[in-house]
Amino acid sequence: MKINDVSKLTGLPISTLRFYERKNLIPDVFVQRDANNYRIYTKEIVEYLNDVKTLLSVEFSIEELSLLVNQELHLSYEEKKKMVEQKIKEIEGIQKQLRKSKKFLKAILEGKANFQTMC
Repeated sequence: MKINDVSKLTGLPISTLRFYERKNLIPDVFVQRDANNYRIYTKEIVEYLNDVKTLLSVEFSIEELSLLVNQELHLSYEEKKKMVEQKIKEIEGIQKQLRKSKKFLKAILEGKANFQTMC
């Protein structure tokens, strides 16, 4: 696939795909060059990029993702595992806060909250 095809299938702009390449977020296994030096992507890159979007949505930074995917950086499995476990803890904290907020909003609707605006 060419970069335009990948862009359409993932919803990512071409500029973002090129940025990911510059940041070494796209492993060589997913991209090759043809005789004209154009990028040719494997079909597996679509699932991989959807995973990248998921990780970015849970607040992994580009730098953290680069650490996870780049074999050249020589991070151990344990170091990568700690990074992921930390994100899970952060997500659980956010979920706890969201449950608390939801409970408060329901109390407002039911007139049980000590809040100035009546709904």
